[in-house]
Amino acid sequence: MKKSFITFGLAFFAGLMGAGTFELVNGEDPQNESPMHNTEIPQPQQVNFSRPATGNNIQTNPPISFVEASEKSKESVVFIKNFSGTDYRRYSMFDFFFGPQGGSPQRVSTGSGVIFSEDGYIITNNHVVDRAETIEVVHHKRTFKAKLVGTDANTDIAVLKIDAKGLPEIQRGSSRDLKIGEWVMAVGNPFNLTSTVTAGIVSAKERQINILGGDFPLESFIQTDAAINPGNSGGALVNIHGELVGINTAILSRTGSYTGYGFAVPVDIASKVANDLIQYGEVQKAIPGIDAVEITPELAEEMDLESLDGVIVTHVIRDGAAAKAGIHRNDVITSIDGAKITGKGSFEEAISYYYPGDRITVTYQREGNEKNAQLTLQNLEGGTGVIKREFYSSNILGAKLEAVNTVEKDRLDINYGIKISGMTRGYLRELGLGNGFVLTKINGEPARDPKEIGPFLEEYSGRLLIEGLTPKGQPFMQTYSIR
Repeated sequence: MKKSFITFGLAFFAGLMGAGTFELVNGEDPQNESPMHNTEIPQPQQVNFSRPATGNNIQTNPPISFVEASEKSKESVVFIKNFSGTDYRRYSMFDFFFGPQGGSPQRVSTGSGVIFSEDGYIITNNHVVDRAETIEVVHHKRTFKAKLVGTDANTDIAVLKIDAKGLPEIQRGSSRDLKIGEWVMAVGNPFNLTSTVTAGIVSAKERQINILGGDFPLESFIQTDAAINPGNSGGALVNIHGELVGINTAILSRTGSYTGYGFAVPVDIASKVANDLIQYGEVQKAIPGIDAVEITPELAEEMDLESLDGVIVTHVIRDGAAAKAGIHRNDVITSIDGAKITGKGSFEEAISYYYPGDRITVTYQREGNEKNAQLTLQNLEGGTGVIKREFYSSNILGAKLEAVNTVEKDRLDINYGIKISGMTRGYLRELGLGNGFVLTKINGEPARDPKEIGPFLEEYSGRLLIEGLTPKGQPFMQTYSIR
C-alpha cells in the first residue's frame, strides 16, 4: 500500500512538471498557438476563396463577395419578349431556352439581353429573336419596343435598339484574360424569373459543341457550371468584379434544363460582332483562306506529329490569302501573331478579332520544319475593304436572296449562284426549297443577280426549270408548272 502511494505521488509530480514546461515553451508565443484551440466560429458570409498563404509571410486576402458583382451587373440585364405567328416550323434546337406562353394564337417566347450602351443598344442571342414579328424589351418594369439592328448566325449574336438614354451600360471585362477556375455568375431571366443570379466557375474555354448555324460558324465557348436554364439565353456571364465576360447561349442537357454544363460566347467575340452590326450592319469577317481541322491522336500518328496542339490545313482556297502566302494542305498552324493555337476553337477565335486587310504572321510546321508566313486577310468577296451584304427580300417568295460569296463559290466549285436565306412561309417553301439552297440557273439562264431573279420569280407563270445545289452541295434540277 505504501509502495502504491509513493508511485502515485511521483506520477502526479511528473505531470505537474511537464505541464509547467509546456507553458514555458509555448505559452509566450501566440503565433505558435495550435489552430485546434481556435473556437471562434467564422461568419457564413466570410468564406475566403483566396489561395492559401505560403511561406513565412502570411497574407490575408479579403473574401470574394458576389454581392457587389451582382448589384453592378443585374441592372444591365433586360427581359426580352419575342412575339411571332403560329408557324410550328419556326422552332429550332434552341427552343428549350424559351417556351411559348399562354394559349392565344400568337406565340410569345422569352429570353434575356445585356445593355451594351447607355443609348439603347442591347446585345442578345440570335435565336432569342429569331423570326420575331415584334420584339419588346422590359427593364425596371418599363416596356420598350425594340428594333432589330442586325444578327449573326455564325456566333448566335444579335443587336437590338430601344429608344432610351442613360441606361446602365454593363462594364466589360476580357474573355481572353479569363482563366479556367475563375468564379463567374450567370445573370438572366430563367423561366421568366427576372433578375436571377447564379454562381459557378469557368470549367473550360474554347469549347466546340457544334450547335451554331451560319456559313462560317464560330464556336469557342466559355464553359461554366453556373446554373443556366431556359430564359437565360442572351444574358450576362460576369466575373467577380461584375464585368461582362460572356453572353450565355446554350446548355448541354437531355431534359432541357440545367444539368451542369452551360456555354457562353466570349465577350471579346460578342463585342466585335455587335460593334460591326451597329457600325456596318454586317459582321466584317476576316478570311485566312483555308479550312482546318482539330488534331486528333490518330491524325498525329498518321502525320508523325509530336504534339496535338495546332490545326491541320485541309483545304486552301484558290487565290485566297493563305494560297498567296504559300501555305499548303497538311501544313500545321501552331500560332497567329505569337498567340499559341491549341485547337480549332482557339484558331477560329484568334482570327475573329481581325478585320479584312489586316496583316498577320502565321507560324506553321511542314514536314517537321517550322515556317512563318505573312497573310493579308480578305473579306468574303476576296477583297480587303468593308463589305455590306445586299439582299433581295420578298414577302411573296418568303425569303431573302443574295449572291453567293467568293468562299462559297470555291467550296461549291461554282462560278456564280444565288443563295436562299431567312425562309418564312411563301412561294419558295411551297416549291420545296429551303434555307441554304443555291440557285445556279433559272430556265437555263445563269442566276447571278438577286435583284433580277427575285422579281422574275414573283411574277413568272408557266413552266419553270430551276437548277442548283442543296446546302450539302448536291446538285438538283426540278421543273414546276406555275399558274
